[in-house]
Amino acid sequence: MKNITESIIYIGQDDHDLDLFESQYMLENGMAYNSYVIMDEKIAVMETIDRRKTDEWFADLESALGGRAPDYLVISHMEPDHAGNIGKFCERYPNVTLVGNAKTFAMLPQFFDVEPLVERLTVKEGDTLSLGSHELTFFMAPMIHWPEVMMEYEKTDKVFFSADAFGKFGTLDTDEDWACEARRYYFNIVGKYGAQVQSLLKKIAPLDIRTICPLHGPILTENLEYHLNLYNIWSSYGVETDGVFIAYASVHGNTKGAAERMKEILEAKGCPKVAIADLSREDIAECVEDAFRYGKVVLAASSYDGGVFLPMEDFLTHLKAKAYQGKKIAIIENGSWAPSAARTIKAALENMKNITVCEGTVTIKSTVKPENITAMEALAEELLAE
Repeated sequence: MKNITESIIYIGQDDHDLDLFESQYMLENGMAYNSYVIMDEKIAVMETIDRRKTDEWFADLESALGGRAPDYLVISHMEPDHAGNIGKFCERYPNVTLVGNAKTFAMLPQFFDVEPLVERLTVKEGDTLSLGSHELTFFMAPMIHWPEVMMEYEKTDKVFFSADAFGKFGTLDTDEDWACEARRYYFNIVGKYGAQVQSLLKKIAPLDIRTICPLHGPILTENLEYHLNLYNIWSSYGVETDGVFIAYASVHGNTKGAAERMKEILEAKGCPKVAIADLSREDIAECVEDAFRYGKVVLAASSYDGGVFLPMEDFLTHLKAKAYQGKKIAIIENGSWAPSAARTIKAALENMKNITVCEGTVTIKSTVKPENITAMEALAEELLAE
């Protein structure tokens, strides 16, 4: 428990034991579930948290309240890692008023049987809620990343409660670069909804924001333009880092060798940064992150069962699900008797928006030969050309 401002108290909890977020994203440093209390003439609790930390959260909530009872529970997002304790909260504080939008309250009974027991206040875009000297203004943010999501701006302390936006993987006591895990979090969880994030950024642009309080990750108080700019790049599917990302799927190591040779060729031609990933062994969420981060990508894969080696197929499926778009792609395929990887990759890319595929596909038959090196040299030049 700590003070964000004189009147806003953080009561979120770190979960060091969680290994997979949403049962799919690997966590090296656990996860933070954020929750806040605004103390004023009226008290507003900003979200509950995941049931994994129920007892710790209630203990900090009681300490923050100092014997008083909360007047409002603001429900910005119904996902269980935030809304998991709404039922117990209403049992403990039956006189509380739940604050949400129409979609919140349509979804609430799917999780909890609390509606007959407590009052509710339905808000819409631009509505305000006065707590005394503090006032919340509500912004609807549908599909960032559920349809009922809303966010709040508190104008006295100039705090923006951003729901899942501006969040990241990792606990608050983890000392690590914000952008790395925020980027992986964004593209794998929110990435499909770039248009909705762009709409939100336009809505909040006029606000005087001094602090951003997300539902995961650290409270942001410094260099906010940096964080806002990254969100603008990410949500507009722009290029964050000038360079090339190579993703390869290799059965016996020969395609891996080709990918590594391509990296050397690109670097020799002056590419400022070349990142490379083994799709069979590396975290797929990090590979998705890098595919969005760079504007140019090399996909190198073995042919397999008349298609493409499955780690590449899985990777392409993830990219399509996250609305991958606006990139330039070079393809290297390997096939000992009937190469099929390039055909399969191109078919998958046809279902994505604004993808430019280089004409010079390189086909390797089993092992890299001198003529393949020559072809990769030409492919590298085509990929790097503006």
